[in-house]
Amino acid sequence: MATIREIAKRVGFSQATVSRVLKDDPTFSVKDSTREKILNASLEMGYKNVPQYQRITIPQDVAILDNAVPDEGLQDAYFDELREVLVKHAEEQLMNVTMQKDVDSPIANADKYAGFISIGPSPLDRKTLHRLHKKLPHGVFIDINPAPALFDSVQPDLEQTILDAIDALMASGCSRIGFIGGLGNIMGEHEYPEDVRTFAFRNWALRLGLDVQGLVYADGPFTVENGRLQGRQLVQDHADDLPDAVIVAADPLAVGVLQAFATENVMVPRDIKVISINNQTISQLTSPPLSTFSIDQNELARVATLALGDAISGKRTIRQHAYLSTSLVARDSFVPAK
Repeated sequence: MATIREIAKRVGFSQATVSRVLKDDPTFSVKDSTREKILNASLEMGYKNVPQYQRITIPQDVAILDNAVPDEGLQDAYFDELREVLVKHAEEQLMNVTMQKDVDSPIANADKYAGFISIGPSPLDRKTLHRLHKKLPHGVFIDINPAPALFDSVQPDLEQTILDAIDALMASGCSRIGFIGGLGNIMGEHEYPEDVRTFAFRNWALRLGLDVQGLVYADGPFTVENGRLQGRQLVQDHADDLPDAVIVAADPLAVGVLQAFATENVMVPRDIKVISINNQTISQLTSPPLSTFSIDQNELARVATLALGDAISGKRTIRQHAYLSTSLVARDSFVPAK
């Protein structure tokens, strides 16, 4: 481990100045540029006694890899809000952020960045992920993680959310529960055609002994139009035996499902109860207002920036994966039992 004397020699300041900066002496006033130079040198030289919060707040240039695919719909609103809070939290951690739409750009300019944060579901192939890791080993994926062995991730705990939704419906007397979702990838480099919410629903339905035969619709994109199509198909397939309730994987789908039910004269919640996931602003404006699990984007962004700061400052090589809980915001489409 480097000594105070060695660090002082490297940066050109006295040992007393270096010592007081590294101890974060509150009575000692020093220029920000001096503090930054000392802290950076101490970390580069392997000095182990830098307070953790000082490690995280050393100014760094980071890339935000925007992997969201514009759909000119409600999904865009989710990622717009996520970008906004992510930039806010990054700036609070003294990160200078640059938005990148193409993964090749941060790879080509890796010498400019200490790390990256990725948002959006657009898949990256295995070869690209390894190229990215070789150039920028410190990275955090929000919402998904296509390479758990290579990068950190921060995600809503969607498997637990699905179980919470099933539990709430069963507690309200629902025994036949349907599911409407879309296609996606399970965490990892291996492509899997089933989204994690669909996977969790099938798994928990089996474990809990629920009859979901013919009640799972999970094909296509997470859009309003696809929600309309699948909602209409559910009603047509089960006109005489509608399920008690349906769990919808995301609010954009749920908006379309509610529209399809209204067109088919299926009354929510009288004929069928509906629970969704995301709690986007539109969920308050649907008819009826949508009961939906809230994903705290502010907390996703906060945890992601702290994880990246920790990885950069500590040169951490052990990957960390954080799963954040969600909470049901009950509205008229489903009112939980007291």
